[in-house]
Amino acid sequence: MISLLVLFLPLSTSLPLLGWVESPGYPRGYPNEAKLEWKRCAPPGHTLYLTFTHLDLEESDECKQDAVEISSDERKLVSLCGRKSYEELQSSVNPSLRSSISGCLMLSFRSDYSNTQRHSGFRAFYTVQDVDECADPDNACNQFCGNYIGGYRCSCWPGYYLEKDDHTCTVNCSVDLSGSVRGTVSSPGRPGPYPQYALCSHTLAVEDDLQLVLEFTGEFDVQEGQEGQCIDSVMIKTPTHQFGPFCGNVPPPSPLLTRSHQVEILFSSDGDGTNSGFLLSYKTTAKTCPSEVTPNSRVNPQKPQYRQGEEVTVTCDLGHSSSSNDQEYRSVCQSTGIWSPVFPCQTVDCGIPDIPEDELLQLSGPSNGTLYQAQVRFKCNSTKYYTLEPNDPYICDAQGDWRSKSGQTTLPKCIPVCGKTENEIVSSRIYGGKRAKPGDIPWQLLLYSRNGGAVLIDDRWAVTAAHVVENHEGGQMRIYGGLVLRQGASDIENGHSLEDVKEKFQWLVLLESEKIILHPAYEKGSKDVRVNYDNDIALIKLKSRAELGPALLPVCLPEKNGGSMEGKVGTVSGWGRTEKKAVSLALFYADIIGYSQKKCSEVPKNPGQDKAMIYTGNMFCAGGEGKDSCQGDSGGPFVVPPLGVGSGPHRLHGIVSWGPECKDKGYYTKVENYVDWIKETMAKEEREKSEIE
Repeated sequence: MISLLVLFLPLSTSLPLLGWVESPGYPRGYPNEAKLEWKRCAPPGHTLYLTFTHLDLEESDECKQDAVEISSDERKLVSLCGRKSYEELQSSVNPSLRSSISGCLMLSFRSDYSNTQRHSGFRAFYTVQDVDECADPDNACNQFCGNYIGGYRCSCWPGYYLEKDDHTCTVNCSVDLSGSVRGTVSSPGRPGPYPQYALCSHTLAVEDDLQLVLEFTGEFDVQEGQEGQCIDSVMIKTPTHQFGPFCGNVPPPSPLLTRSHQVEILFSSDGDGTNSGFLLSYKTTAKTCPSEVTPNSRVNPQKPQYRQGEEVTVTCDLGHSSSSNDQEYRSVCQSTGIWSPVFPCQTVDCGIPDIPEDELLQLSGPSNGTLYQAQVRFKCNSTKYYTLEPNDPYICDAQGDWRSKSGQTTLPKCIPVCGKTENEIVSSRIYGGKRAKPGDIPWQLLLYSRNGGAVLIDDRWAVTAAHVVENHEGGQMRIYGGLVLRQGASDIENGHSLEDVKEKFQWLVLLESEKIILHPAYEKGSKDVRVNYDNDIALIKLKSRAELGPALLPVCLPEKNGGSMEGKVGTVSGWGRTEKKAVSLALFYADIIGYSQKKCSEVPKNPGQDKAMIYTGNMFCAGGEGKDSCQGDSGGPFVVPPLGVGSGPHRLHGIVSWGPECKDKGYYTKVENYVDWIKETMAKEEREKSEIE
């Protein structure tokens, strides 16, 4: 079997205007497995046409066997096979066989191996024809179009000239009137209709101590479209301002003080309309200064305009400040019609609120920027364990401060939620107390090295009995929270790593003290001879913020002037000695009741001493049958209401202080007497920290 391939290459320089293309062996018949590729491209401004005069190929479904395919610029035009008469070719095939302007035609012929009879093939001729570009409505000539072989050219009516785009004709109506102090300017053709496609510019320029004054006179008639849109327009420009565009039948306000010695009057029209245009006169006058020196300010005295040498006081509007750092300044009208000096009144910018890294605050949208009267909101990183105070939006005020609606300029604080537990607790009614589960008493802390307890009152502060930490004010101390079994602290004290211990005691939180502050009126004493526990309270400042969670939460401080503790039931807790006289390995709690002043005044002598213990108004006593705090409980909490009772927050009314014996009556530091000292001390420490930073 013989395969025949014939290839015609495009002619790039000397393409004939017409010629033939035919299948191999035409008209005797094409061989099996023949191929032919043909391509021709039209020169610029021309189109290539292909006309079939004969078609006789093997018939097949969708021309999958023998076929001739014609494409234009990579786009398929038609695929042909079978037999068609000349009339059929002329009516249904040939009209579509053309290239784009300056484009190419491609012809591809193939035959397979299965021809059982002879087919004569195909024959077509091509022609190159010039395109009449002027017949194309998109050629963009707005006046005349002249066609020539291979292209076209735009031209203009008499009195018009061709713009640089070689398509737009416009009137030559631009005039430089610099130096002229009086005269008139009009649309071209005035008083008759102005011409189409006009683009006029009249330039005026006088001495810089003068200003040009314009006044529209006579009929004003500039074509206007629907909804007030200008089709044709008059526009007046100065180096600093633009007036217009103006159109329609109502003249612009006159006289027009331009406040400039340089003015350009622009007029433009489209290709439609018979309007009469405009006429204006111009003259000069001494420059005056405007009533506004700078935006966002007011002047005193107020006048519509000011003459050379007049002076005003400029005051920035509320929420704006001068770049001279003064709220007001003096400015003088100059001969050139400008004010001097001029200090812009800029909008006050409060900037992005500066939130310290260790704060729990974050910005909470939406925000409308940081300029005057912008608004921002804050939220706490944890809304479960903290509340925002104040929970107000903050607004950028005129002084550049973020200010809450209540007037506060300091950032809001994330205050720990206090006195809440996440556990459901059944109030203790068993002899001596009940064993606590993790989270039952989340404010209970263990001072292992001091064999005492403490109470978390904030995420940075704890409180304990002064006698527990006396002589240890300057030293660091490990504090254990979230713990119900003493063994967790014992393991760490004996050298085990926190990670290993937490695998067994997962709720354990290890804290460190930074500073211990004894109450200034507390008197240190020897255990052997101590008879006075007055002011037995101390604050522990933590080295870092405690991470609050279900098993570590602060208790609330009591309200001041709460009255007598007599008859009030509360819960006391700790790892102290139990009724078995052994130090407890687990955290226990019990509900006890406050006793009367009379019963509290019945103070026994200190064991082994002749002196009786001193009872003061800074103490109260409480207990119950077989229920009492004991050694090792010192510094621990007495909270009201008792656990499992009431919906209100638990408040720290007492701190375990001392007792004659572990039986049914113990003495507690009355915390409500120290609320002011606690808050003032904490605030002072925070101020000192801020000053250092």
